[in-house]
Amino acid sequence: MSTVHHVDVAILGAGTAGLTARRAAKAEGASVMMIDPGPFGTTCARVGCMPSKLLIAAAEAAHHVHQAPMFGVNAAPPQIDGRAVMRRVQFERDRFVGFVENSIDGIEEAGELIRERATVVGPGHLVAGDHEVHFRSLVVATGTVPFTPPPFRDLGDAMLSNEGIFELEDLPESVLVVGLGVIGLELGQAFHRLGVRTTLVGIGGAIGPLSDPDVNESAAKVLGAELDLHPDYTLNSVQAVDGGVRLDFVDSAGTHRIETFERVLMAAGRTTTIGKLGLDTLGIEPVGRNDWGVNAATLQLQNYGVFVAGDVNGLHPLLHEAADDGKLAGTNAATFPEVGEGNRRTPLAVVFSDPQIGMVGKAYRDLESCSVVAGEVDYSDQGRARVAGMNAGLVRIYADLSGVLIGAELFGPRVEHLSHLLAWAVQQKLTVEQALTMPFYHPVVEEGIRTALRDLLTNLQRGQKVKCTQQPELVPGC
Repeated sequence: MSTVHHVDVAILGAGTAGLTARRAAKAEGASVMMIDPGPFGTTCARVGCMPSKLLIAAAEAAHHVHQAPMFGVNAAPPQIDGRAVMRRVQFERDRFVGFVENSIDGIEEAGELIRERATVVGPGHLVAGDHEVHFRSLVVATGTVPFTPPPFRDLGDAMLSNEGIFELEDLPESVLVVGLGVIGLELGQAFHRLGVRTTLVGIGGAIGPLSDPDVNESAAKVLGAELDLHPDYTLNSVQAVDGGVRLDFVDSAGTHRIETFERVLMAAGRTTTIGKLGLDTLGIEPVGRNDWGVNAATLQLQNYGVFVAGDVNGLHPLLHEAADDGKLAGTNAATFPEVGEGNRRTPLAVVFSDPQIGMVGKAYRDLESCSVVAGEVDYSDQGRARVAGMNAGLVRIYADLSGVLIGAELFGPRVEHLSHLLAWAVQQKLTVEQALTMPFYHPVVEEGIRTALRDLLTNLQRGQKVKCTQQPELVPGC
């Protein structure tokens, strides 16, 4: 016999977005039920940003030893204990996950959690194991799953994603990284620095989220000098063999290669789970390929009492954005049919490669021709960066024709910090001149931002506009 529950808001998924949605809905006085089969702990803590940073920290320690002779400090080559590296990654990862699991236990004790997989079976009605839940509105926060291109789908245990890579007991002897997004760049470089023979491949030439061709070119050159990096390779064949996977490909330099790797890290992107929940029983169908018609301002799914939060909606695949999504979705679900728009913060994303990558506000791909000016700094000659031996990279900052800062793409040292400063400036709608009145200490890498701002101001005064992705001759006034 089924256990029947009647609630105002049902929440599918107990990750960052779902947990935040629960708090927001309850703050509005709504009754809630969360449904998630587990494992719990959030994507970030369990298989994402935290374990990846633990692996990167180990890689950085090894890299610093290799760099020491630059400063006249000679040390023995580092001896990498792969098992010890992975033990620390898993121990600290489990500690982070434990904090979330404790909160999950509290929710279950309150009678607001069902540890099952849910299927919507009709308007206001879902089933999860031997439970039936009747709801007034629904929050979908079920996340995404790794996408595997067809040629790589039959490689057995050699194939890993970020959801399995952190379970390894030891570092592999060799790794092929497929995809040059955040996961591929971060983990690929970390494995390389920990002594794993690593090859990274992608298509289209893009490095991470970068869209500014000048910044992308800098990233490809600098990272390519360290890594076996191929942003635009051609795959001939891939097959499982004894000892791993054999890849037949043409690399970015046009060289034909046949190599065998012990493991493949699939980092070719992730795909939404929204189509597997039974929403068709509500009359909900996709409005296009991988497009379910989620309203970016309200997170409402088409015109239904369904609100989609976190990376499942394909809008904001970052932890802090997932939390904002959860708050908005939970609030709107609780007050439905009254629906409000959220106040989004300035977009901010960081890739923890070395040098790091940052994206702030409007990216190059979003700029409108003839209405934007840019300024830049080349970090190869920046003072503090040269002192620390991390002088590489290019930063470009964008402003509209009135001088208001609107975005930036960054590749360089300590970009995680520089990106925050620029994001705050963009959110406050500072002009270039106002930003230049802010204090800059000497010598710090932040002085490079002042250099870029000065260049931006000069270009603004000259009326030197950015060449954007649109064809200028097709835009009136160019």
